[in-house]
Amino acid sequence: MTAAGAGPGTTLRQLTLSSRPLSWVNTAYPFAAAYVMTTGRVDAALVIGTIFFLIPYNLLMYGINDVFDHESDLANPRKGGVEGALLDRRLHRVTLLAATVLPIPFVAWLVANGTTASVLVLAGSLFAVVAYSAPGLRFKERPVLDSLTSSTHFVSPALYGLVLADQGIGAGAALILVAFFLWGMASHAFGAVQDIAADRAGGIGSVATVLGARTTVRVALGCWVAAGLLMLAVPWPGPLAAVLVAPYVALAWPYRSVPEEFAHEANRGWRRFLWANYVVGFLVTMLLIWTALRG
Repeated sequence: MTAAGAGPGTTLRQLTLSSRPLSWVNTAYPFAAAYVMTTGRVDAALVIGTIFFLIPYNLLMYGINDVFDHESDLANPRKGGVEGALLDRRLHRVTLLAATVLPIPFVAWLVANGTTASVLVLAGSLFAVVAYSAPGLRFKERPVLDSLTSSTHFVSPALYGLVLADQGIGAGAALILVAFFLWGMASHAFGAVQDIAADRAGGIGSVATVLGARTTVRVALGCWVAAGLLMLAVPWPGPLAAVLVAPYVALAWPYRSVPEEFAHEANRGWRRFLWANYVVGFLVTMLLIWTALRG
């Protein structure tokens, strides 16, 4: 599966870059954590679901995005690395093909071995992934809906893990999902600030192009703080996770009054945000292990 003029190695490198390896854990981890913490077991559903949300899911999500955002990405200086592939036009067709075909065996297995509820959640998750960038839907160009959809990309794997476990969702888990959703909206909104100039040049609307740089950053800060406050209502030791929004607030705070013409400078905060996810993820893991040992 290669494009004309592009060798297998080049094609594979571009497909891998398009799937955003730096973000693989952001979708696979929520699923795996939710499933294991609910069932307490390691089985085929965990392994297949984790692999699916690790690579095929991300290739589908970001591959479609990189193909249909190609023109605007050309005007975006941060594209072409870990923050987003700048695909050779010759690879657009093979990227769409790979992004569509690779998930099929995983989705087929998960559907065959799931429940009606889990299939519906999975279908909703996949719809959100495609709708964000695909022509005719393009939720990413619908301000506020763009942040809602982006957050769904990361929260739905966790919800799917809980539903696939088929053991019910308690009040604590529901609060965690809502807090996670607010975190996801904040993350997308803050990330959109750095792209204001490129999006406007490409005729793309976003929550940041509509609200403006300062307001968007402040909305993101509010969502992160709200997520932390919600965690205070989660059964112990869940409230300890409330402090984990602090790094994100600290990273975004310097840009709360950023002038519109300097919105691109928020990229410095965004790059630190990407690495902060790994530190926070480690701390969340430690908290989950502690919770499991207490149980």
